[in-house]
Amino acid sequence: MTGDRVRVAAYALCRDEAGRVLLCHIAPSVGVGDVWTLPGGGLDFGESPSAAVVRELEEETGYVGRVERLLGVTDRLFNDHGDAGRLHAIRIVYAVRIEGGELRDESDGSTDTCRWLTLQEARRLRLGALARAELARLERTG
Repeated sequence: MTGDRVRVAAYALCRDEAGRVLLCHIAPSVGVGDVWTLPGGGLDFGESPSAAVVRELEEETGYVGRVERLLGVTDRLFNDHGDAGRLHAIRIVYAVRIEGGELRDESDGSTDTCRWLTLQEARRLRLGALARAELARLERTG
């Protein structure tokens, strides 16, 4: 058994002028099925969460962003199948403003495409738990 591990990740909640949200589709190679999530991912050793979210946003979407504020921190325990052990995921979500770049798909990464979607369009997709919770919060708070 590999053992239990902790993964800290930072995610971006981005909205455009029309109120749409930016979501990324998880690549089939990740093996979770047809799931959409917020742009983001794991921190590199020594990297701050706010730097990680900006780096991950650019890697996955092509956009350059600026952190506006912290929206929340959640965690989730995943019981893995096989020899990998359990994963304790610490998830940090920031409101991020797009300041440049152009939307493009990530090549050879954990996501394979990204899109701007209305909340109504997003609700029709299979959303990961984090994206589902953040979009529900948006619907409550605007």
